[in-house]
Amino acid sequence: MQTHARRRGFVGAAVLLLGWAEVTATPAQAQGTPRTVFRGAPPASWIAPPGIPGDTFIVFHARRTFTMPERPARFVVHVSADNRYRLFVNGTAVASGPQRSDVNHWRYETIDIAPQLRDGRNVIAAVIWNWGASRPLAQHSARTGFLLQGDAPVEAGLVNTGPEWRLRIDSAYAPIPVVGPDAGGYYAAAPGEAVDGARVPWGWERPEYRDDEWTQVVASDRRTIVGGVYPRAKPGFGDYGSIALWQLMPRDIPPMEESPQRLAQVRRVVGVDSSDAFLRGTGDLLIPAHTTASILVDQGRTTNAYPVLDVSGGIGGTIGLTYAEALLDARGQKGHRDSVRGRTIFGVRDRFLPAGPPTERRRFQPLWWRSFRYIQLDIRTGDAPLRIHDLHTVFTGYPFQQRGRFASDAPWIDSVWTISWNGARLGAFETYMDTPYYEQLQYVGDTRLQALLSLYVGGDDRLMRQALTHFDDSRLAEGITQSRYPSAEAQVIPPFSLIHVAMVHDFFMHRDDPALVRRLLPGVRTVLDWYARQVDSTGMLGPMPYWNFLDWAPEWDRGVAPGADDGHSSAISLLYAYALQRAAIMEEALGTPGAGTAYRARADAIIRATRRHTWDPERSAFRDKVERPAGTPVTFSQQTNVLAVLTGAVDGVTKRAVMQRALTDTTFTQATYYFAWYLHEAARASGDADRYLELLRPWRGMLALGLTSAPEKAEPTRSDTHAWSAHPPYGLLATVLGVRPGSPGFRSVEIAPHLGPLRRADGRVPHPAGDIDVKLERRGARGIRAEVTLPAGINGRFLWDGHSVVLRPGRQVFVR
Repeated sequence: MQTHARRRGFVGAAVLLLGWAEVTATPAQAQGTPRTVFRGAPPASWIAPPGIPGDTFIVFHARRTFTMPERPARFVVHVSADNRYRLFVNGTAVASGPQRSDVNHWRYETIDIAPQLRDGRNVIAAVIWNWGASRPLAQHSARTGFLLQGDAPVEAGLVNTGPEWRLRIDSAYAPIPVVGPDAGGYYAAAPGEAVDGARVPWGWERPEYRDDEWTQVVASDRRTIVGGVYPRAKPGFGDYGSIALWQLMPRDIPPMEESPQRLAQVRRVVGVDSSDAFLRGTGDLLIPAHTTASILVDQGRTTNAYPVLDVSGGIGGTIGLTYAEALLDARGQKGHRDSVRGRTIFGVRDRFLPAGPPTERRRFQPLWWRSFRYIQLDIRTGDAPLRIHDLHTVFTGYPFQQRGRFASDAPWIDSVWTISWNGARLGAFETYMDTPYYEQLQYVGDTRLQALLSLYVGGDDRLMRQALTHFDDSRLAEGITQSRYPSAEAQVIPPFSLIHVAMVHDFFMHRDDPALVRRLLPGVRTVLDWYARQVDSTGMLGPMPYWNFLDWAPEWDRGVAPGADDGHSSAISLLYAYALQRAAIMEEALGTPGAGTAYRARADAIIRATRRHTWDPERSAFRDKVERPAGTPVTFSQQTNVLAVLTGAVDGVTKRAVMQRALTDTTFTQATYYFAWYLHEAARASGDADRYLELLRPWRGMLALGLTSAPEKAEPTRSDTHAWSAHPPYGLLATVLGVRPGSPGFRSVEIAPHLGPLRRADGRVPHPAGDIDVKLERRGARGIRAEVTLPAGINGRFLWDGHSVVLRPGRQVFVR
């Protein structure tokens, strides 16, 4: 949205208060057996350099040296920081975090570092940073700090953060704000980084490094922060603020993937002779003294990654790195994404001042990853030449595996799948993200579609579970959720609260976890009750507060549907009915049946009022709003009429006519890539699902532009990677292949294929019980041969051309 190395599992679910409070026995998440998380270990202290305001930009290092007679079989620690940290044991990186959340649900990681320990002297070291005023909008913060806690008395005595630790501020770092043309109109992610190699304590994470001159942490029993220790808060009289700054909870998603990858090629060189050997790490690139050079390199596709640059020499010089998804021509247009001739790069920038001797390598890797396809190196050398030994990147993201698949006799579909899944992966880190380049914020509207992709292709629901609870935690006192969360700035898009209700229903249908749904139902009720208070005498929603974004339609100011702000919007009223209908299903199954009945009645009343005030029989369509005053232009949109179909505001022949009008009438406001998901769902609901592949024409247009991930919207687009546009793999599996839940919790399956022009299709949909495999071949004009394999314990039915076949666990083949 636009606005102003693998580790062991987690060992507990207890909440810590600053690492000092009482810890209760709890079932272990990994082992499933009762145990006390810290087993009587003495408490650790949060530490930070003394005399530094806790909300300013700072990078510091922390080290603890200890000896062991022999390497243990197990050595578990719990670690957290504010804002971020990366942890090393004897020079090996073992953890990065914490998992992004808010201060009331601050996360800690639990890791077993025994494999990195050795007999004798050992070092645990960490780099910790606080972006301060430059921190990403998604980054919450209480104040700068670092905490490491041993799991048991032996570990705690050796490694707990406290007086035995040494600290050093790293003055080499400074933020580079992303402003002007580089910001693309709105930027909310991490700043660039300037690093002065002459000030970096190179080798600080290694055992052989001597830290004798570092600051030693000084303990204090006082309530104030003295000498770098955050001392224990004494219990008050229910005063929550006196207990802790951070309410710590264990990590509940896996560590992020970090995988080395090679850049594809050098695309442009100015001022120096160059080959691409340094991109492969097989040869050096020499930049002579007193040289100004520019080298543009291409990853070959959009990615999220840490750039890693190995150099030697170059004292007195500067290396600038600029990252972009695409280059811009003289008119500021991107054009074909492979094009570089006559084009300029704008974007996030890093700067590295090399300061090593000619014989020693120095490595630049920013603290935070970058999102890009292109990297431009702008190099200026002084009196010393610079030698570049290697430039590669390390992909990072949520560790989704591609379990789902789809194949057919239409080869172009493979390319649409590829760019969509790449976009989905780039939109998933410790939370879902809208645009990894510009914002890295988890918005409800985006997340609903990203979560369905996670289920259908990745078969992994953990990031979806977290998102559902994040949005529930974001709730305002008046009852609605924030539009995005975590976010240090509150933003409210009321329609997104309705989409959150639908997302809870998605989970209810696809995962058999009634406990989580019941936990979320009270929040669903507060959203629907808030909306009930907005209904006026017309029976539709009246004037609505906040930002009533629905879709980035060019005709709509700020993406707000006509009538949403000043009252009586057909689309927003129908979206309210859409949420009510889904809430009714959940209430009747898991909550209060009476509430379900009331929600259905409320939805029906909204639909009747919308039909009474905005149905246009001459156009066989719903107007966008109740027209007032006289002379107000009458407008129609796909968005409004799609929601009419999805809510059953029309049925039978009329429903089909409304959908046909929405698909063919070019005077209608058109749905963007994002809202096209709802358009596709409505086509299925109206009996037009065989047109699904035809409706993917815009995605074929993306391929023609050389896009390697789905963009935010049609050209000109700010973001080339926006996972709300990456939904085709879901449609291919859920509509074309036809695999959907046949009952709540996916306890049964319904397979109703809509092949359209395809003669054959086969694919796989992950299911909590195993994989669902479907292979289809047309026989004649209307016949089909189907081979279906269901996991153990899963039944269902297969629907084709008015016929229904019972499905049972295992493989079955039938011809119709």
